Amino acid sequence: MNERRPQDPTAPAVFVKTYGCQMNVRDSEAVLSRFVARGYRIARSEEEADVILLNTCSVRDMAEDKACGKMDSLRARKRENPGLVLGFLGCMAQRRGGELLQEFPEVDLVLGTQKLHEAPDRVERIRAARAPSSASSPEEPPRIVDIGAEAGSQNQVRDHLPFTRKASAFVSIMQGCNMRCAFCIVPVTRGPERARPMEEIEKEVRSLAEQGVREVTLLGQIVNLYGRRELPSRQGRSPFVQLLERVCSIPGIARVRFTSPHPIGFREDLIAALRDLPPLCEHVHLPAQSGSDRILRAMGRGYTRSRYLELVDRIRSALPEATLTTDLIVGFPGEEEEDFAQTRKLVESVQFDQAFIFRYSPRPGTSAAARADSIGEEEKLRRNHDLLALQDEIALRKAKQIVNREVEILVEGESRKSAHRFQGRTRGNHLVLVRAEERWRGELLPVRIVETTGFTFYAEPVLVGEHEEAPLPTPPPLGR
Repeated sequence: MNERRPQDPTAPAVFVKTYGCQMNVRDSEAVLSRFVARGYRIARSEEEADVILLNTCSVRDMAEDKACGKMDSLRARKRENPGLVLGFLGCMAQRRGGELLQEFPEVDLVLGTQKLHEAPDRVERIRAARAPSSASSPEEPPRIVDIGAEAGSQNQVRDHLPFTRKASAFVSIMQGCNMRCAFCIVPVTRGPERARPMEEIEKEVRSLAEQGVREVTLLGQIVNLYGRRELPSRQGRSPFVQLLERVCSIPGIARVRFTSPHPIGFREDLIAALRDLPPLCEHVHLPAQSGSDRILRAMGRGYTRSRYLELVDRIRSALPEATLTTDLIVGFPGEEEEDFAQTRKLVESVQFDQAFIFRYSPRPGTSAAARADSIGEEEKLRRNHDLLALQDEIALRKAKQIVNREVEILVEGESRKSAHRFQGRTRGNHLVLVRAEERWRGELLPVRIVETTGFTFYAEPVLVGEHEEAPLPTPPPLGR
């Protein structure tokens, strides 16, 4: 793998803080890569940064509140250092636009989702206006807002940070969404579906493989609908399955994942691909959102409870060992106790390995936000805790079934919580911790699971090369 190249300590430093989904994580990396190409260095913290950009999320109120709270905390830093450039990027920037400049006088830049690639140009313009000129005084720096649409913007999320040693990478294959679910702001913030050319995606993945990346995750708002308007189906295979076949054939790519799909686009050709393409991991994230037909209709999801359960059965028939995860919303407007009970029954029936459970948050500009039959926050919180408790019980029971089994993990690097451990993931996307050994970084490592919290697994390596590894010391008590 390529090693990280030392950065020029005298170069201006940029810091990007990311909120929200994997697509925002990928966008932030693409933005940083463009700054690095301009000669900037990546700041290790806000304190050493000359430019601080917040890449924002609008899916829920809480995500926006966090970004606004962070910008509030930067006001003092801007007063101490008037040359500091502050900016909002991404979905909240797209939704709120110029009003963010009014709310935050310290902010210099607001760039929407289709303009992220222009961040270095806009920052350079702001910094140049502040620099002393031959006229002895700098001009008044501009405050820039750009949330316009741009044709081909989906093709701009292609650059990765150079000379970083990583085992896995996100690859954006499309932008936008045409579904218009009643609760979702994404069609407003990301625009309509736009697919990248298949050849460009393949070229990007080949380049990543040459840099030592072993696993790629293909990203899209509804990833399995990739190319449905721009590209033809061939021999009964959708454009997305054709793309999967091409990516899975790239030398060096040992694992391929994708997120997030929609149940209505999950056809037999995709199930067959999961079964037949060896690099394609046995992990399916399948958002259900609700177990009530009445609420699913109100949400505009396009499927019924029974169709969802039939799809789960088809996936598990083809992939008995598949890990199945989901998204669920509680407290959608008009959700009665019986509707919530149906969601509980869906969770009990499917036995998800993991579920991301959210309280409904009204988003301005969505059809659900205009409904008068909202659910009180206290009741939403009760349902949220109740469903979480049920899912935690299921997850722990399923996780214990993996203890003492041998599995393969891709070692990603240092654990976020323990300096003496590395973390990796199974093909089923279970997070596994092993002791830190530099030679394992970026490698596929066979391990034996020895303990679990239900969400995190502790393991010891087995049979590395021709020598059996010594067992790990007893892991620390869970929760430490």
